[in-house]
Amino acid sequence: MNHQKSKELYDRSCRVLAGGVSSEFRKFSYPHPLFYAAGKGAYITDVDGNEYLDFTLSQGPLILGHSHPEVLARVNEESSRGQLFAGQHLAELELAEKLQSLIPCAELMRFSLSGSESDHCALRLARAVTGRAKFVRFEGHYHGWFDNVAVGIGAPNLEDLGERENPNPVRWTQGLPPNIEDESIVLPWNDAELLRRIVEARHGEIAAIITEPVMCNSGCIPPRESFLETVRELCDRFGIVFILDEVITGFRLGMGGAQQFYDVTPDLAIFGKAMASGYPISILCGKEKFMRLVSSGEVIHAGTMNSGHPSIAAALATLEVLARDNVHEKLFRLGKQLMDGLRDVARETDQPLLVQGPGPMFHVGFTSQNEVCDFRETFGYDKKKYASFLGQMQDKGIRLIGRGLWYISAAHNEAEIDRAIQTARAVLAGMPR
Repeated sequence: MNHQKSKELYDRSCRVLAGGVSSEFRKFSYPHPLFYAAGKGAYITDVDGNEYLDFTLSQGPLILGHSHPEVLARVNEESSRGQLFAGQHLAELELAEKLQSLIPCAELMRFSLSGSESDHCALRLARAVTGRAKFVRFEGHYHGWFDNVAVGIGAPNLEDLGERENPNPVRWTQGLPPNIEDESIVLPWNDAELLRRIVEARHGEIAAIITEPVMCNSGCIPPRESFLETVRELCDRFGIVFILDEVITGFRLGMGGAQQFYDVTPDLAIFGKAMASGYPISILCGKEKFMRLVSSGEVIHAGTMNSGHPSIAAALATLEVLARDNVHEKLFRLGKQLMDGLRDVARETDQPLLVQGPGPMFHVGFTSQNEVCDFRETFGYDKKKYASFLGQMQDKGIRLIGRGLWYISAAHNEAEIDRAIQTARAVLAGMPR
């Protein structure tokens, strides 16, 4: 494929945008950050005219695919009444009522623009409710890019993580304040017994336990049986706030999110991404006994751009289509078809490919392991080999995310899933074992 126009635009953008991009993760695209011109359904086209069958879906938000006509029509209709009032409007109320009827924990909620903001407010609220300072978080989980959650996300190598029983809170970035590590207790995920021991010993310090219900950002790892139930039980026993970060899982695993899918109701939850088909929105929702401190203003939540008309309209339209068209049945069915197909071609080509996840999103990586259960085990993936696989898939018109996470949308169909499988077969057959 020719990427000459993208390369010229990228070189130009490096003179005005730091690193040439507006989000750090975009820097790692193959063969360099690409510029895109249009997206429609399951396809996206770059400025050089290359068309890709898209399994990145803008890092997950495009659950209905690119440029869904009903979403765009609702956005245009609502925007014609105004972009932003800095006041309440009917569509905002209607969306909140709809979300309250769908999400088990959503007795009250507040809208923001990004998951990072809502995660930040959730932790602030947990501290206010409990009077305690620390929160438990898990290695490899992502809860936004703000300072107090910018430890424990990643590590250069396995050794940097330290002992499993007492992990090192590895800093994700420079520029963090001194002693930011003191705000959190970082633990390996999916280890219920270790979590239990730490919480029983230190519960007097702990305001919250925050977790992704599926460890989507590192390996798409499902929770072990009873792990989420253990979190719920410990929080109940010691008066700790249970925060479920559903920015990715929300509306991908069902209309009630992962909390409905796994039948575990948190105290607070954060939703975003797929809720509005790519328009900026998130919610912090939770039980009234906690959210009342936001209601009273004792815990401050604010934002000039919150509940803007385009984002609210996009969310309303997205939820209507998801429910009307039974989209989740399709996401699980196509996800299973693609996952099974990739496993089959891996066996045929004698490649050590591990495919795991619930289906609407899943992870693909090269490893001899039969399963990956926590962040430490992700260091067994051959990331250089996956980068080669990704590059060859992209050259054949399949767009993937560099860290191995694949997303399915309502716009994909069986023929396109089969195309991705057959393309993977051709690529894997030509790769070294």
